[in-house]
Amino acid sequence: MEPVKILLAQLRDIARSAIELLPQIVVALLVILLTWGLSKLIKYLIERTLRGTRLRPSLKELFSLLSSILVWVFGIMVAAIIVFPGLTPSSILAGLGIGSVAIGFAFKDVFENFLAGIIILFRREMRIGDHIECEGLEGKVSHIAIRESHIRQTDGQLVIVPNSILFKHPVRIRTEQDLRRVTIICGVAYDEDVDEARSVIADAVERCGTVTAEDKPIEIFAQEFADSSINFEVTWWTGSTPVEVRRSKDEVVAAVKRALDDAGIEIPFPYRTLTFKEPLPEGLQRD
Repeated sequence: MEPVKILLAQLRDIARSAIELLPQIVVALLVILLTWGLSKLIKYLIERTLRGTRLRPSLKELFSLLSSILVWVFGIMVAAIIVFPGLTPSSILAGLGIGSVAIGFAFKDVFENFLAGIIILFRREMRIGDHIECEGLEGKVSHIAIRESHIRQTDGQLVIVPNSILFKHPVRIRTEQDLRRVTIICGVAYDEDVDEARSVIADAVERCGTVTAEDKPIEIFAQEFADSSINFEVTWWTGSTPVEVRRSKDEVVAAVKRALDDAGIEIPFPYRTLTFKEPLPEGLQRD
């Protein structure tokens, strides 16, 4: 019976301590309730203040999230001090510091993506709607979140990319400017006049509706002596989105082919001359 008496005495002490702490617990719950209301109010005020700014929607969400986290941390600290008067802000902060180190090692990749997301959100270069290319992945940025970014590929597939990848690797922003330079190679036969061919190609490119030639010049250079042709490097400026580039290439290639045909200038296909060391048998020789 003695162990039972000891157990009952311990239970009575626990119940008595709980009853003594009941007022503090009620006050702490009220503090938590006030913290919830305060976080909602601050979030509303921040969203209302930032509504007229030109910040990205994701960046506005980040400010709201960080303010809410700060309010909750402060409220939980006050509630803990009320329930346990022996606690002090310094001891709580010390415990949070030790805990944050352990959590940091456990969730290293999560925090890496989180910090990378904050830096990306503050970048002005990569915006929602831009077409980018990174590590072989190419598509349109449809959403930038805290830990990840959503890339919509040209074939319609959605790829969710951790922000650390976009932060640590080079990113090509293809639509950072409204116009992009496009280059194709066009060859003409060795028998043709180079200057005339250049003039015909230039006129054909200038007549294309997708080519911007007002402040961006069309450039045509004889590039090399190829195996079967003189190759011209044809460069012009057009819209920067992938579909605009493909549409412009289609129009320019068709226009150049048509213009060269109308001018009687040959676009050669590869020629190959075979030389045999020994004479061919009579049956294989051509008259």
